Amino acid sequence: METGHPPEDSAPPNPGPPINYGGAVQQPGMYQGGLPGSSPRPPPSWTYKSFTFCVVHFSSSVPALHEAPGQTFCPHCQQTVLTKTEYTVGLMTWAICGGLTFFGCFLCCFIPFCVDSCKDVEHHCPDCNNVIYLYKRM
Repeated sequence: METGHPPEDSAPPNPGPPINYGGAVQQPGMYQGGLPGSSPRPPPSWTYKSFTFCVVHFSSSVPALHEAPGQTFCPHCQQTVLTKTEYTVGLMTWAICGGLTFFGCFLCCFIPFCVDSCKDVEHHCPDCNNVIYLYKRM
């Protein structure tokens, strides 16, 4: 019992893409008709569509404020102001506290609540005292 197929049962080689993508010239050796008994089809025509892309840029009214006070536009009082900063306890503070507790530093776990670089920063307007931006460390 043979495991291979005889050569006459193998599929014909792949003819590849047409030589002329415009469809005017047929590749030699290709089957010319559709189904047996049907009229021959014209070769496919390759058309390309053109697309127009539109890029939209959104500008934020609040520039990137980080730890230091920054000059920005207050949306509440409609003034350009230099913000006041205030440090508040945030997710990073609690994550460091939990990590220190997990590793057994029970006495050191409250240190992140005293370090400003572990806290979030709130930017307030000095005129109307509203929060303009909250910089979150995590």
